[in-house]
Amino acid sequence: MEFEILWWQWIVGGIGLVIIEIFLPSFISMWFGLGAIIVGLLAWAFPQMGVSAEILVWIISSGIFVLIWFKYFKPKMVDKTKAGVSRDAAIGERGHVIKAPVDGGRGVVRFNLPVLSEDEWPFICEGSVAAGDKVAIKDFSGNTLVVEKLNT
Repeated sequence: MEFEILWWQWIVGGIGLVIIEIFLPSFISMWFGLGAIIVGLLAWAFPQMGVSAEILVWIISSGIFVLIWFKYFKPKMVDKTKAGVSRDAAIGERGHVIKAPVDGGRGVVRFNLPVLSEDEWPFICEGSVAAGDKVAIKDFSGNTLVVEKLNT
């Protein structure tokens, strides 16, 4: 009994692997799926290919796709923004108090340019501040800023 994989089965399997990639965080099964689609197209164009040749082409094409992904594309997708150092970059930013803290609670400060994608932040301050005072970011405490009043 001879085992045979038809060309359309390679394509369906490849599409299945690409669809599975939606649920996996690895971004690897896509390349094996594309390799299977390549084999399906080659098996359609050259029906005399044997199963062993198809599997060999699948392994080689998938390996080439994975190599290209890790060698060329993934390094170019590294985030070169200040996303990892945003906290440090935000220290010292200046804003205006729009809501003063009441009874040791939190106030709200507004910045001219967004700080970590937000232009208004809740804050706490060791000294007393009033609405309209200028403050600078001293530190972060969870999702709250620790600010100090500026003497200007």
